[in-house]
Amino acid sequence: MTKSKNAASTVRGKASRTLDRVTFGKRLRATRQRQGLTLAEVSARSGVSITTISRAERGQLTLSYEKFSALGRALAMDMAAMFSSADSKTSALDRPVLTRAGEGVLYQGPVFSYEFLGTDVAGKQMSPILGTVHARRFNGAEDYVRHEGEEFAHVMAGMIDVYFESGEVLRLARGDSLYFDSRIGHAYVSVSRQRARIVGACTSESSPARRARAEASGPVARVSRAPRTPRPARK
Repeated sequence: MTKSKNAASTVRGKASRTLDRVTFGKRLRATRQRQGLTLAEVSARSGVSITTISRAERGQLTLSYEKFSALGRALAMDMAAMFSSADSKTSALDRPVLTRAGEGVLYQGPVFSYEFLGTDVAGKQMSPILGTVHARRFNGAEDYVRHEGEEFAHVMAGMIDVYFESGEVLRLARGDSLYFDSRIGHAYVSVSRQRARIVGACTSESSPARRARAEASGPVARVSRAPRTPRPARK
């Protein structure tokens, strides 16, 4: 396992860039302080607890995708800025961006290992990711992850079960793919002998989706509903 992992992370003599939690925490704190925000203000904006943010800033806690994406939105911190290496410069998408095999930015989450791709591009509409699913069982509602946007996953190796808070469980084998609204609680679990490997992409919520959701829940939608006629009591 160790040999294959090393081989996968080193291609053409270059090793994958690893973003450890201490480095990530320093970037998080520096961004918050540069914007003059308190922990309480960032917590209110992101929905992440003050304790979690504080521990993450000190490098004592590894964050899930749900939490670091929420903090990124709260701080208007682009994913490229969060996960690019210190010596790289992010730029607009004014040219094709090539990420060679094994040259993404690695981040070890609590139940997922992420290799972020295309991190030199700022303001991307999607975050392409290679992932290894470490979770071996579903522990209940606390395992669900939710974040804005849409999500795509394609299984490259192994097999996974994807749990949804609706109660639906979908099994995906090699070659299968899944596309869904990532605001719905979901959890990935490896069910094959080896840990499953997937390639995926997470998007930010699109403008049309935001408008549609606002219209569906806005005052016009509520006023247009006809009043309900009370049913006669059963005898």
